[in-house]
Amino acid sequence: MQADLLLKLDAGLDRLKINLSKHQCGQLVGYVELMAKWNKAYNLTSVRDPMEMLSKHILDSLAIVPFITKRHYIDVGTGPGLPGIPLAIACPTSKFTCLDSLGKRVRFMKQAAFELGIENVLPIQSRVEDFQPPKKYDGVLSRAFASTQDMLHWCDHLVDFAGEFLALKGQYPQDELKAIAGNIKIVSTHKLGVPFLDGERNLIVLKKHV
Repeated sequence: MQADLLLKLDAGLDRLKINLSKHQCGQLVGYVELMAKWNKAYNLTSVRDPMEMLSKHILDSLAIVPFITKRHYIDVGTGPGLPGIPLAIACPTSKFTCLDSLGKRVRFMKQAAFELGIENVLPIQSRVEDFQPPKKYDGVLSRAFASTQDMLHWCDHLVDFAGEFLALKGQYPQDELKAIAGNIKIVSTHKLGVPFLDGERNLIVLKKHV
């Protein structure tokens, strides 16, 4: 299975035009294997097949690597660490706080980071609205977390005016974007091509008005 996962990952990275080391690829595959192992007891994700996890979770997360240009991000409603952990592996010069309210998910992330030697990820158990960061983040990551309006409302305190919000969406959220508050501007929108994944994927980058 590991060899098959590595082959599929290599093909996916080639299509995404992302170059990773052998060590990084091993970490990504190791993360999938750990997720599949823990999933049997802890139900971390509805995706059961490791090969499917690779496309639906790993490559889907890595599709936004070109947009990770800042130092410190917080991944809200991260679940088992998505997209935070794959991005931490692929972008070792950035740091990622992975926030989730469920203890079992945070325990899994801590164990995965320890076993795989991922030093630039910090799993924290908390509800988003209760979490008070010691320092404002450069960016908020959101993948299947909430509506765009709710994400902006609940995460407003996590970034200052220099910070940005990166919302990973399925279909282009036209109605959601029409309803966003006037103090938020849409910086850019990007249609993502995720290898081996059917269906539409979009990235919306937003920022507070200065």
